[in-house]
Order: sequence, then structure tokens, then C-alpha cells
Amino acid sequence: MRSISFLATGRAALVFFLGTVAGCSSLLPKSKETTGAAGSGWQSYQDAQQAFDRIVPGKTTVAELQEMRLDPRLNPNTTQLPRHELLQRFIVNQSVSMNDLDEGVRDCLQAREQCRALEVNQTASQTKRTGNAALDIAKVYRETHTSGWRFCGLILVKDGVVVYKLTSGQPAIHEIAHNQDVLGPLQALSSKLKLDVNSIASGNAPSEPTVSQPVTGIRKK
Repeated sequence: MRSISFLATGRAALVFFLGTVAGCSSLLPKSKETTGAAGSGWQSYQDAQQAFDRIVPGKTTVAELQEMRLDPRLNPNTTQLPRHELLQRFIVNQSVSMNDLDEGVRDCLQAREQCRALEVNQTASQTKRTGNAALDIAKVYRETHTSGWRFCGLILVKDGVVVYKLTSGQPAIHEIAHNQDVLGPLQALSSKLKLDVNSIASGNAPSEPTVSQPVTGIRKK
């Protein structure tokens, strides 16, 4: 009986708490993620694109790329691609030949060891749950908003000078996820009640009768 009384008190406290926070969406969790080390990347997609706009094929040098922190040793968002992976990027099938490629790409691939391929990938995202805080905490209904951006850039360097560049990505990411489970609280409550009832039943169960051992023999005087 004490467990049932405690459970009823807990349910009442939960109902009161949910009613109190019903309109407090600021209590819901949120998170922020950015690839790379702190302070090493761009703050927005526009910053990344503007940085690549300053790169001029045939003029921009490796030293200038390092000043822009576009170097694997300075920026964790920058990696150096091996030659075989670069070939797979541009010669996607047998119908594509060297003559079909951009002049800068062709010159870089033909230069072999004198060619360096630098790839830049940076992603920034923010995740926040919105809506009714009471329904969210009770796991009845949750609405999650994810926003951010993703930038990708490719730089080909031959003999210390940029010969080709390419950018891609997604300037604005906005995703909304809805999760609804009306029976979630009832299932949790049912599980709790079953556990409490089992504990009460085991606590009130009568003890097993003791059985005396039979006498196996008679001792003579």
C-alpha cells in the first residue's frame, strides 16, 4: 500500500510540473555543432564562398593559401586527396577522357606527383526542440528543428600555384522532424504499476513451510 501511495503522489507531482512548464519552450534542449577546431573555420556559408572567390587560378600561390588557412596542417576541415581518388572524381566512367576535362584539371592530373588536391568540408548545424514543453517532456509530441549550412571546396595546385577550383554545398539547411507517441506516458505508467504490484506481492507472500528431516534410524541405549 505504501508503494501505491507513493506512486499516486508522484503522478500528482508530475501533472503539476507538466502544467507549470506547458508554455516554457525555453526549457527544451538545443545543441550546436561545427566541424573542425574552434576558431579554425568560417562563421557562415557566405564567408566560405567569399574566401574561395579570392582564389584566382593561375595566380594564387600555396603561400597565399596558407595565409587563408587552407592547409591540412592549419585547418582540420582541409584534407589532401590522393591521386587515385581525384581520378575517380573527374573520370567517372570510360566515356570520359582527359580531353573532356577542364584544362586545369587535365594539367594537374598529368603532372602526377607535382599535383596536389586540397578538399575543404565544413558543416555547421543547430538543433532545437520547439513546441509545447509539457508534451515534449512527457514524450507525447516532439518537434525538432535543424538549421545550418554545408560548404565544400576543391583546390588543385600544380608547381605551387592554383590551377583549378570548384565549390559546392548547401547555403541553407532547414529540416523539421515530428515524433508523436500518444501511448508513451501510458506505457511508462503501466510498466511502473506492474513493477510496484510485483514488489508488493513479493513482499506480502507467505514464507514457505519448513519440512523437518525424517528420522533415518533409532539409537539403542
